[in-house]
Amino acid sequence: MKIAFIGLGAMGYPMARHLAKEHELTVWNRTREKAERHAREHGTKVAADLAACAAADVIITILPTSKEVDEIVDQLMPSLRRGTLWIDATSGDPNVSRETAGRLAGKGVPFVDAPVTGAVVGAENATLTIMIGGTAEDFEKAREILKLNGKTIIHVGPVGAGHAIKVLTNSIMGATVWITSECLLLAKQYGIDIKTALAVTNAGSGRSNASENLLPMRLADHKWPLVFKLAHHDKDIRIASTIAHQQHASTPMLALTQHLFTSALNQLGDQADYIEVAKIIAPMNGTSWD
Repeated sequence: MKIAFIGLGAMGYPMARHLAKEHELTVWNRTREKAERHAREHGTKVAADLAACAAADVIITILPTSKEVDEIVDQLMPSLRRGTLWIDATSGDPNVSRETAGRLAGKGVPFVDAPVTGAVVGAENATLTIMIGGTAEDFEKAREILKLNGKTIIHVGPVGAGHAIKVLTNSIMGATVWITSECLLLAKQYGIDIKTALAVTNAGSGRSNASENLLPMRLADHKWPLVFKLAHHDKDIRIASTIAHQQHASTPMLALTQHLFTSALNQLGDQADYIEVAKIIAPMNGTSWD
């Protein structure tokens, strides 16, 4: 199958590599050098220009936000062919994705939102969890392609549902990172070694992905790799807050999480990793993690 893959960021680069094993893959990236490197390393083709992507049977986008996806749609719209499947793996806005799907439907191009979770390691190992919004028929078509990238692929509802559940689960994780960091700092101030506090937490009711996988290397080993930008996580939580507003829902914890992450972003800058919010908690209490 001819697939055009647009967006070779930290997640997109390895995802495209896996797809190229069974499909004829053409890649396009805003920075052409990265597309050329992907072609050299994995035997993919580099699109002569963005318009060339419109000739594919399937178009996959994985970009920073839905705004960039819409810009790509605008540029490709005149050349799109009826029946081409558009898979958007961006961690996007469900409101925008529904509008995008409507625009593409006018050209006979079905659209599914298919954001992924599992971090870069999941993209590298093709063990991502992929949540897909769209019709049952389009889901099946997308699943046949994305099975090369994911271990768990779930149809979560109509268009927009994939993007909605992604930002909601990211909000849960953000809140968990924050409260776990607060409590671990309290343990440290009480005189309990961080590794000991983590061992107890992970053997008990406080266990989570944050305490098991995300925080130990940061708080105990003082290593802070860039895995997922805080700016993107803040964007996701803001989208989740918009969903709550649209539903007239009372979600005080979500609102607080959004304010905390935005405050952390303002302090740490847009190049910080999302787990670096834990750095903010120590100076808030007049201490440090060291």
